[in-house]
Amino acid sequence: MESGSAGQASYKAAGVDYATLDEGKRTAMAMALATSPLLEARGGRSLDASRGEPAFVFELDGRSFAFVMEGLGTKSIIARQVLEEQGVNRFADVAYDAVAAILNDLCCVGALPLVLNAYFATGSSEWYAERARAEALVEGWQRACRDGGCVWGGGESPSLSGLVQADDIELAGAAVGAVPARRQALLGERLQAGDEIVIVASSGLHANGASLARLVAGRLPDGYRTPLSDGRSFGEALLDPSLLYVGLVQAALERDFDVHYISHVTGHGLLKLMRPRRPFTYRIHSLPPVPPALDFLTSAGGLDAKAAYSTLNMGCGYALYCGSGAGPALVQVATDMGLNALVAGVVEQGPRQVVLEPVGVSYESEELDLSAGGG
Repeated sequence: MESGSAGQASYKAAGVDYATLDEGKRTAMAMALATSPLLEARGGRSLDASRGEPAFVFELDGRSFAFVMEGLGTKSIIARQVLEEQGVNRFADVAYDAVAAILNDLCCVGALPLVLNAYFATGSSEWYAERARAEALVEGWQRACRDGGCVWGGGESPSLSGLVQADDIELAGAAVGAVPARRQALLGERLQAGDEIVIVASSGLHANGASLARLVAGRLPDGYRTPLSDGRSFGEALLDPSLLYVGLVQAALERDFDVHYISHVTGHGLLKLMRPRRPFTYRIHSLPPVPPALDFLTSAGGLDAKAAYSTLNMGCGYALYCGSGAGPALVQVATDMGLNALVAGVVEQGPRQVVLEPVGVSYESEELDLSAGGG
């Protein structure tokens, strides 16, 4: 890792405590579960096995649909600070990030996006008075919708004085997608020992870890201007736009690849490799390179490997679990699309855990529980 010191940092110190958040999520999911029968009155059916998955799945008129709501988090604050300090407008990129966070989650259940709505919450309507910033935002959002193949249907843009800071914007959205006809949603039921785990690289921070990055930048003498090994500033590298994996999922479905499950590596880092509540060990023997921004962030923040790989994506953007022998062909499809991918590991019978052999780190089952009934 690159040198740099800002004292030991943690996501909890940055205001994000996963243990508390996850407990709240489990409580909310349990309450939500009680509403499932209401869908039957509309002629539909809730697939409750999707509770705790990246997107909620339901059936209507013989088709399966997915619904998701997701937010960018505090990365837009970094974009505002970099614009103020360095004069570089990256609001198109953070808009793209928000759409990618939404659609990448949606595709995890084997659905392809149809419609996406935006939520732009500002602390003051004056946020839009800076035309270049506002125009970059909507341009990036539209471009991401085009790349994801979905309609931007509309949205909401409240001005929330006293709730959001006057010079900031919160970006979020919701999307609906459809599982292709004659296919079932990917909810992990087909996972089995011997499945190969294909990891597709990230471009950098993506939509997770911005609070930690802001904490670390605030401790650095040169802040976001701090140079990285590739010659760019820390702030600019943090704002590299996220990758969209919609095209890869679509190709995998259309070509009938033997894909059993998909995990979006975001919050909780590589703990997300054991998102399915199944008694399997997810053994990783190869990892993609760590992007310079994340390399520097973990070094300057004093994060050891166990903390880094359970907080940030560390270069791993998406994981696709496929039948034994199907991995190399899937890697080739990703490569043809300009994505970096590798057959990174295997699903094994055994206790639910993630084993990251290249960095000597393991995570046990109790370290990740996103189910409605979890404790």
